[in-house]
Amino acid sequence: MCYEHDISDTISHRDTLPPPSVLRHVVDVHCHPTDSEIPVKSMDNLPIIIGAMSTLQADQGLVRDLATAFPDKVVPSFGYHPWFTHWIALAPYESKEEHYRRMFKDADEHPEVFQKLLVHLPEPVTLQTVLEDVRQNLMAFPSAMLGEVGIDRAFRVPYDYFSSPGELTPFTVPFEHQLAILEAQLDLAARLGRNVSLHSVKSQMATVELFDRMADRHGERWMKISIDIHSCSLSPQTWLSIEKRHPNVFLSLSTVINSRSPNHRALIAACSSRRILVESDCHKIDDCMQRTWDMVLIVAEVKEWPVESSWEEVVDESQQGVVRRLENNWTEFVQGNHVGPSKLK
Repeated sequence: MCYEHDISDTISHRDTLPPPSVLRHVVDVHCHPTDSEIPVKSMDNLPIIIGAMSTLQADQGLVRDLATAFPDKVVPSFGYHPWFTHWIALAPYESKEEHYRRMFKDADEHPEVFQKLLVHLPEPVTLQTVLEDVRQNLMAFPSAMLGEVGIDRAFRVPYDYFSSPGELTPFTVPFEHQLAILEAQLDLAARLGRNVSLHSVKSQMATVELFDRMADRHGERWMKISIDIHSCSLSPQTWLSIEKRHPNVFLSLSTVINSRSPNHRALIAACSSRRILVESDCHKIDDCMQRTWDMVLIVAEVKEWPVESSWEEVVDESQQGVVRRLENNWTEFVQGNHVGPSKLK
């Protein structure tokens, strides 16, 4: 997930789109279409499958409605994004102001900034309420995922998230607070057997430690679900460590985020051919298909996989193209039930 900005310079449009027979096998595993108006015609004409993310209390219902209207095209995800975790109270609080003063340890150092920010902040919601909301939505959709959830050390709290351009405050959300909310949501996903779309920014070692902790805590239940590190910005070395130790973790890449750095090509090269997925991370439904396809082409180029111009139902494994390989990866991701590393030896 990213702030709205002009990303036209990150998109290459190096090729024309393939026919619908190929596109119907493409999955945009992570996007935010409910952040913008969604014309019904656009959804009717959409040839790909999309993974529609939730991020905060206001959009859980929007994603639910989209998935209800287009069940064959939308895989819904429900969860609370780290950028909004300061809105969530871990414990009872006396007042809105008291909650946010406790959240922002340096509030007293910036009294005018804090008061200006407080006007825009909502009444906090309890973690118990959040978890019950997520649980009910997941139970309503058997194929639904947990997402977008995660941790972010780079994020600074804006005065008004919904204003453009946004003005940032000096405040950050305590990492321990983010982690507590993330782990509570992951615990729920493990109990319900639901896959996860994970946000991880400037948190490489914390992410590694998180996966180790979850595997120890949940054992076989953790191995039954899949986790996608979306718009993955890990170093190839960190990824390879995760890939070896955690067979249920995948990564996905987007041109919106990952093409800002050449690291994404090294990450694609390092990643197992069976653990890579693609996404748009777009906020406008009309952009999802092209931007997902742009990343498909990058993966094909780096991995030296052929790009399908038509679809054959049966293809020898050695001749499989990028779309078929990515579709197979998505199928494995959805199915879960992974074999633990000790059993792979």
